[in-house]
Amino acid sequence: MSEFIFMLTHNDRTVDNALEVLEQVKDTGLRHIGFKDVGATAEKARELTAAAHAADLVVYLEVVSVDKADEMDSIDAAIAAGVDWIVGGKFAAEAVEKLAGTGIKFAPFPGRVAGHPSALLGTIEEITAHAAELSKLEGVHGVDLLAYRHATVDPLELTAAVARVVDGPTIAAGSVVNEDQIRGLAEAGVWGFTIGAAIFDGKLPGEKDVVSQVRTALSYADAAAGARV
Repeated sequence: MSEFIFMLTHNDRTVDNALEVLEQVKDTGLRHIGFKDVGATAEKARELTAAAHAADLVVYLEVVSVDKADEMDSIDAAIAAGVDWIVGGKFAAEAVEKLAGTGIKFAPFPGRVAGHPSALLGTIEEITAHAAELSKLEGVHGVDLLAYRHATVDPLELTAAVARVVDGPTIAAGSVVNEDQIRGLAEAGVWGFTIGAAIFDGKLPGEKDVVSQVRTALSYADAAAGARV
């Protein structure tokens, strides 16, 4: 499987015209859409979630705040907004307590994550061990892996190692910009991947408008999924 999650974000921040962009892309065949806690007020989170659900889209809120207090506030806002998934975040034990009974699925960051935009730190062994530990937590449904945000390790080797130990979806998040990456991630065992900035910057082949770029990403996802069959 290779699901594409379109992130209404640029530079790890929800874009100001996210609702407008959502309206543009909702009829492309897209199934999954997301946004970040940074750049999205609680009110904006509710508006985006309601609009996405009206379009029959699965909604993801990715937590990229640096501070614990901000992360907990973002979890509260996501619960109030009624998102389907919360992904990212560094304080999984505290998050699952808040999420208990909400029905929201949760896929935190494995490994040490620092800064904004988020960067992944640690060895493959350390990150994989943390992913396995997170997967055992009640209320954790997968992981949000910043494979292409690691400066030194092979991202596909890392992805494959993590996917093998996680009981649930591995989502590849951050800095995915081309078809080779998408195919490699699918072969490494990811359930899905996110793209945000690359689409807004027109980095994928073809026409550079957002709708065309989303359709290109969807075609790559379908091709990658077919290659795994």
